[in-house]
Amino acid sequence: MAVSKLPAAPGRPGAWSRRRELLARHLTRVYGQELDPKELRGMVDDAIASYAHYWADNLRLPRLSTSQIDAGMSYKGFEHIEGGLATGRGVILALPHLGGWEWAGTHLVNLGLQVSVVVERLGRPDIFEWFVSFRTRLGMNVIPMGPGAAARCAQALRDNHVLCLLSDRLIGDTSSVEVAFFGEKTRLPAGPATLALRTGAHLVPTAVYFEPRTDGHVGFLLPPLDTQRSTERSLRGDVGHLTRLLAGGFEDLIRRAPTQWHMMQPNWPSDHDPSGLLTGLVH
Repeated sequence: MAVSKLPAAPGRPGAWSRRRELLARHLTRVYGQELDPKELRGMVDDAIASYAHYWADNLRLPRLSTSQIDAGMSYKGFEHIEGGLATGRGVILALPHLGGWEWAGTHLVNLGLQVSVVVERLGRPDIFEWFVSFRTRLGMNVIPMGPGAAARCAQALRDNHVLCLLSDRLIGDTSSVEVAFFGEKTRLPAGPATLALRTGAHLVPTAVYFEPRTDGHVGFLLPPLDTQRSTERSLRGDVGHLTRLLAGGFEDLIRRAPTQWHMMQPNWPSDHDPSGLLTGLVH
């Protein structure tokens, strides 16, 4: 599979040029074929507009009433949350960086559910603290990534929380599993599968999409993955198997709205290839 070359964007800052190039590479992976350069440019523009929509949504959330947030949220598969909570072992919503998950998280809080979320530690402490404060204001229990995070996640599940984990890219040196993701090998976090296997929580691949026609959001929840321990695999083997199933679920969710996937970071080894070519593809 070849990568469609994104036409140069004169006058754009270098950082945004790199983000556009990465968006183009990732969209090409999703579609699995070389795209017309003009069509690809339009898709990248749409993805950046979607990212701007995400921020505009987030920044207005604290000012909205409960009824306004309720009116802007619907679900397909909400019974998977209800079924998981009925067990008393919590629910893990494993999400890609797609659409606007914070709106759904706020809505779940409004429904009276306990919602926990892991937050990535950023290079600038002031920005990190802003993210923590912002999500706390929305009613979420914030768990900073790092030492002790896994134990706090496990405790949240024992307390029957809905635990939101953004899991479509690897951050830092956390435990990971090699997967084939959109036809190319990369690594995804092992945390969601490990937590589900150790706690018995439901593991639900989930995405929250913008609905342009209604200016609302729809949470789309796939059926929980089978977390029954195998008699033929070790725990590590089960974690690998479950993470590969999760990667397949993410592919299905992202393909429903590729330009709402806000993946502007390198996510495959070949994204660091200075030649600009993808290598190691699974045909």
